[in-house]
Amino acid sequence: MKYLFSLCFFLLNLICIQAQNSNVAFNGKGDQKLQIGATFQNRAKGISSSYDIGITHNLSVGIFGSYMLSVSDAIENHPEKDFLDIFDLRARLNANIGNVINIDKNLDVYPGLHLGLRNFGGHLGARYFLSPTFGVYVEANVPFAPYEKDNETILDEINNQFTCNVGACFHF
Repeated sequence: MKYLFSLCFFLLNLICIQAQNSNVAFNGKGDQKLQIGATFQNRAKGISSSYDIGITHNLSVGIFGSYMLSVSDAIENHPEKDFLDIFDLRARLNANIGNVINIDKNLDVYPGLHLGLRNFGGHLGARYFLSPTFGVYVEANVPFAPYEKDNETILDEINNQFTCNVGACFHF
């Protein structure tokens, strides 16, 4: 709880700082973003990281990984639990539309699709840059098609539910 409060306080302070970025939040082909943050979902909390690289004017591809640090007792004490039950890795495709909707030059909004070890799904995220190289982000993920629907256990539930990620974003 102390970690969550500290993270929220840190992000709130960052948002209050006036942005000084003269560039747009997404610069097209070759643009690189690294995101590191916290993942929140039902019965689990963890860390996540993603790396995206621009391939066209408004598209980027990337990779996403998450690891659950805190899970409910029902999951933690499950006799079949192993590393892969609390880890997820995904390939992703984003449509970076911040410059299309033209709300703010420091804001990048990116809906996208992802294919992971556990499911096929979609995500919607937003990055706001406070400087040319640093920003904050929030991202919501939802599974469209879990791989194993028959005989789903509580372990399968970890990577087949709505998640929310928040954290820091770095632009290279």
